[in-house]
Amino acid sequence: MRSVYFDSAATTQLRPEVAERMFEVLRDIPGNPSSTHAYGRTAKSLVENARKSIAAILNVSAGEIIFTSGGTEADNLAISCAVRDLGVKRIITSKIEHHAVLHATEYAAEQYGASLEYVALKDCGTPDDAHLEKLLASSSEKTLVSLMHVNNEVGNMIDIKAIAILCKKYDALFHSDMVQSIGHFNVDLKDIPVDFVAAAAHKFHGPKGIGFAFIRKNSGLRPLIHGGGQERGLRAGTEGVHNIVGMEKAMQMAYDNLENERSYVEGLKNYFAERLINEIPEIKLNGNCAFNDKSTYTLLNVGLPISPDKALMLLFQLDMKGIACSKGSACQSGSEKGSHVLNEMLSQEDLLKPSIRFSFSTFNTKEEIDYVMEVLKEFLEVPVA
Repeated sequence: MRSVYFDSAATTQLRPEVAERMFEVLRDIPGNPSSTHAYGRTAKSLVENARKSIAAILNVSAGEIIFTSGGTEADNLAISCAVRDLGVKRIITSKIEHHAVLHATEYAAEQYGASLEYVALKDCGTPDDAHLEKLLASSSEKTLVSLMHVNNEVGNMIDIKAIAILCKKYDALFHSDMVQSIGHFNVDLKDIPVDFVAAAAHKFHGPKGIGFAFIRKNSGLRPLIHGGGQERGLRAGTEGVHNIVGMEKAMQMAYDNLENERSYVEGLKNYFAERLINEIPEIKLNGNCAFNDKSTYTLLNVGLPISPDKALMLLFQLDMKGIACSKGSACQSGSEKGSHVLNEMLSQEDLLKPSIRFSFSTFNTKEEIDYVMEVLKEFLEVPVA
């Protein structure tokens, strides 16, 4: 049986060079970065050099990078603390955000008495910037806007710079979950007036359990996790030196190889999309994932033309054939609600059909796509031409 990993939007495979660098640190650097002896100073220098390296890639100052356990913690840190500490009375987000943002905004609104509003979506599922401006103009209350750069299920991208400028026009704070874009797109945070950003290493071939928050200088935030004074006093707890160094290595490699790897992965996506459209009748590509200027090059969300009964077996059959991918709607999930993203975008008729997210990386090949096509066509009983 073949083994095909098409679930990189969930987590990517670790680069061998990253694993090797992490092992070196685990083996050779025993010190706590907060200790003042030589072992501790060595560990501290690795942490701070990684911070400087990541900051340089994003064109920000090192003090604006706060290491966290991942994107979820970074989202919670920015959202909860902004509402608690900066006088935010209103939060604007969308209903297709990652649950780390949806639940964090719901909690912050309930806990600190802020109102919570949702920007309308265009037909393709992208937040409507005209409606966002209407919402911003409707109140002078201090507002936090939270919109993700790249949607993790369908790949839709917002014009993050335009949204950031719009927020500044109305003196609103802007937070963006950039977990699906950092490591995959050039990002200049000096050029984009965003206040808070979340990122996670395991989305760009780094280790799980490590990420960072970008928090604009002099933000006024106080910590969410209390204890020691680590991470500029914003995130207590002993730093995982091996994870931080692994993230640094993964990010350096992602940007050193960005253009070549982007071209390669985009070629895989285009090849798969072309085969799907040409060979499987009535197939549908959800959101903007068919358009590379409006979507990430790393994934396709595919609606398949089969009955709900047969759809229940689809992911099981793919898994049995060694194919890893992600479900996208209620008929495969066993949940009444299914994908909250697709529920906001698709018609009731389309929601009854299965939607699958295939997501790619530089570790994948066209031969793997050919194999997946064979399996899909056999399961869907597509006639041989």
